[in-house]
Amino acid sequence: MKEEMKKIYVTQPSLPPLKEFVESLKEIWESMWLTNEGKFHKEFEKQLAEYLGVKYISLFANGTLALISALQVLRISGEVITTPYSFVATTHALWWNGIKPVFVDIEPDYCNLNHEKIEAAITSKTTAILPVHVYGNPCNVEKIQEIADIYGLKVIYDAAHAFGVEKNENSILNFGDLSILSFHATKTFNTIEGGAIICHDEKTKKRIDYLKNFGFANEITVVAPGINAKMNEVQAAYGLLQLKTFKDQIKSRQEITAIYRELLEGIDGISFLKDIEGIKHNYAYFPIFVDESKYHQSRDDLFFKLEKQNVYSRRYFYPLISEFPPYRGLPSAKPANLPVAEKIAKQVICLPIYPNLANETVVKIVDIIKNN
Repeated sequence: MKEEMKKIYVTQPSLPPLKEFVESLKEIWESMWLTNEGKFHKEFEKQLAEYLGVKYISLFANGTLALISALQVLRISGEVITTPYSFVATTHALWWNGIKPVFVDIEPDYCNLNHEKIEAAITSKTTAILPVHVYGNPCNVEKIQEIADIYGLKVIYDAAHAFGVEKNENSILNFGDLSILSFHATKTFNTIEGGAIICHDEKTKKRIDYLKNFGFANEITVVAPGINAKMNEVQAAYGLLQLKTFKDQIKSRQEITAIYRELLEGIDGISFLKDIEGIKHNYAYFPIFVDESKYHQSRDDLFFKLEKQNVYSRRYFYPLISEFPPYRGLPSAKPANLPVAEKIAKQVICLPIYPNLANETVVKIVDIIKNN
């Protein structure tokens, strides 16, 4: 009988050495300082900014709270142009701020917001553009900024997938007015839960820090109706340890990506993304796209076939955000307006990728795909 593969999930969190984390916890226990910008929080912000090559970073309890707060920081209102091809938190952040999302189709090469479609969606109520660096592959930041400058719009990047990504040796987080990171357990860099806002000047950093701490400027002064979105000391201590091994984790992801690409090359009906010239990638995901007419099985057929072999891939992103009940009534959510996103959402499967994924397991996954 053929040996059954153990359960392989689409991702697996990278963890710091437990012994080192316990030492950090001892220090936190001795200080009894658990939150409100303690020693570990301050050091984590400092080291993160240096590591990522950004001027200012503000830590958050999670990426969704960071995005909700970013919209408040820039006082965004009215309509915001965004993508239907993302995790639903991207659009939920707009809804929580009373902002109307306007969906624009994506480009087929890297699944990012199509800059050529943005201008047609701009109205007198448009105040910002909210693109996503999908799978960590950068949007066309120059073209998007050019449009934003012409129409006087703000640009906030959902960079949840883009930790450590660089364009021509410059952090992708330095583009736009603000960028948002997620440190959720499923991300390339995690603090269990967590997130951050990246900005470019001290004044904005100060406003962000006020808003994430109930709006307090000092003990007796509240300058805005803020929320409680702070990262605690335990998460910050965990994050500091994660930074030590991040380069090794990306190297492992790159090696796994190379194996997938070599083995999948030439399979009719299966395509995948290639590296972009001038980009330092983080290899956060490995999506493949199934063309049923050539592969002779549907995406869902392959998805469930993998599952039967204990390979738990993910149809990421499916369904489109525009298809969920809160948003499908919007004029911009009509499928006819989003043909590329509709097509890709029905073709995509993200295959397992994480630093501890064994090479022989990657080979077995590809063998399942080949035997259609």
